[in-house]
Amino acid sequence: MQAIKLYNFPRSGHAHRVELMLSLLQLPTELIFVDLAKGEQKKPEFLALNAFGQVPVLDDQGVVLADSNAILVYLAQKYGNGRWLPADPVGAAKVQRWLSAAAGPIAFGPARARVITVFGAPYNPEEVIPYAHSVLKIVDTELANTEYLAGSEPTIADVAAYSYIAHAPEGNVSLDDYANIRAWLARVEALPGFVGMPRTVVGLQKTA
Repeated sequence: MQAIKLYNFPRSGHAHRVELMLSLLQLPTELIFVDLAKGEQKKPEFLALNAFGQVPVLDDQGVVLADSNAILVYLAQKYGNGRWLPADPVGAAKVQRWLSAAAGPIAFGPARARVITVFGAPYNPEEVIPYAHSVLKIVDTELANTEYLAGSEPTIADVAAYSYIAHAPEGNVSLDDYANIRAWLARVEALPGFVGMPRTVVGLQKTA
């Protein structure tokens, strides 16, 4: 098959979700770098792909999709052979819960803490970091009874949540107190086809 085009920025956790999913599915991929620092995501040619001016964007032989979680659903349904997105109502709902968490609490906690240090975003770390820990405590508690977020098998829920939780230390959010999360991260990283997101030497990563 022809390579699927992924418009990405390597330090974007949202883009990494899709890159990771493509790799886990062993799909041929052409990575197209979008230089966010130079504002390429706001140029007309990119806005024609995603009017919100955000990475990632997927182009699968003319099927153009934006939004990382929406892309994960598409890839799972088209190429996942039933593995990555349960078809039963309860299983699908469990996955959707975590997709919402990835777009909500995880984005406003661990992800936002990271954009302060990596990109210089003007958020208040004294508010963001405690909130990130409150989110991680919930995730850690949930993972006490299950190997993966939505059950005993990996799903796109894990792919959606992985990047920003794994890189929380870059935002000065330690994972030391979350043994269940650390074990879960290791399980995700052991999946065949796993690819990581480049680490930025900021925050707690300075001494890691």
